[in-house]
Amino acid sequence: MSLRPSFARSLRAAWTVYLKEVRENLRDKRTVLNALITGPLLGPLLFGLIFSFTLQRQLADAEKPLPVPVIGAAYAPDLIHALEAQGMVLKPAPNNAAAAIRAHRAEVVLVIPRDYDKAWRAGQPAGVELYYDSARQDSRTPVTRLKKMLQGYAGISAAQRLLVRGISPLLLRPVVAEDRDLATPQSRSALMFSILPYFFVLTVFLGGMYLAIDTTAGERERQSLEPLLVNPVSRGTILSGKLAATVSFALISLTLSIIAFGVVGRFLPVEKLDVVLDLGPRFAAFVLLLMLPLTVLLGALQTLVAAFAKSYREAQTYLSILMLLPVIPSLLLAVVPLRAQLWMYAVPLLGQQLGIMDLVRGEALGARELAACLIGTSLAALLAWLLARWLYASERLAVSA
Repeated sequence: MSLRPSFARSLRAAWTVYLKEVRENLRDKRTVLNALITGPLLGPLLFGLIFSFTLQRQLADAEKPLPVPVIGAAYAPDLIHALEAQGMVLKPAPNNAAAAIRAHRAEVVLVIPRDYDKAWRAGQPAGVELYYDSARQDSRTPVTRLKKMLQGYAGISAAQRLLVRGISPLLLRPVVAEDRDLATPQSRSALMFSILPYFFVLTVFLGGMYLAIDTTAGERERQSLEPLLVNPVSRGTILSGKLAATVSFALISLTLSIIAFGVVGRFLPVEKLDVVLDLGPRFAAFVLLLMLPLTVLLGALQTLVAAFAKSYREAQTYLSILMLLPVIPSLLLAVVPLRAQLWMYAVPLLGQQLGIMDLVRGEALGARELAACLIGTSLAALLAWLLARWLYASERLAVSA
């Protein structure tokens, strides 16, 4: 019976600390700006602008006429006419193809050798050369288009040669592979939006970072933490109140970010790529559920780092380094594509990455995967909270920096 009044007092004390931190940080313009404006809105806006600009540019490059400088055009008039019929625009030949590419005067240069016509008339392979720089992103679409034009012309010419000799072109295709692509328009969107989980994690990190710093390192600098710790309340209770405030700000930031992504997603021209991006209420609810224990984990880690630091600036430096941690799963899956296994969902950050990508693909998140993600990250959050409570119990924390 004596435990209930004690628990109620601890709960009231934690609630008091929570309200104190929320009120104080709502007055801090920097915290409000990062948690409620910059963090939630910057990611969706940047994502939408970059994606729209890139997509519009690629579509424009694929549809507009393709200007190509050609050296030796007079040696292959039939080839030039065929390429022009497919959308190529013949440009004046540069003196040196390699120099034109290096000087960025052209994206791709077609070189036709002198012996092209001789090899063509002899029925031998007639070679041409393509000069380009594969390290330049703007050259990929023109080079791909020109190669397809050349392959189309080569295929038609080969068929004509066989027909002249009374041979069916179908003899060159003893095996015909027919595609049976099982991907749906929504599942294909996962290839394009694989960075989406990172934006959510980054939003959570930024949403609670400044509050986590201010509630510990900031109060130590202002010498207001020591009077709080001398109250007849356990330091674990004080930590819980501060952590709850940090998590609240982070969750609000995450919710605003999810809503912003849902709004931005409606204006992205994804239908031009035959993909579907569904960021509706079902997606939002599952993302919030998946991210809830991770929000507590990141908040506990931020509080732990802030308690370890001796000043506000030092805590800011440490947390800036810790901010690199969320990018690891995204880089790992981009460099080493892994087949998702059940144990991976139990790994914090990695589990959220896999779970959110399942949602983006439109796949049902299995009960085992969901449970593994929630349990694994919750255990990690509990461990981080215990470490932070241990550090809060240290007398070193009460000493002002």
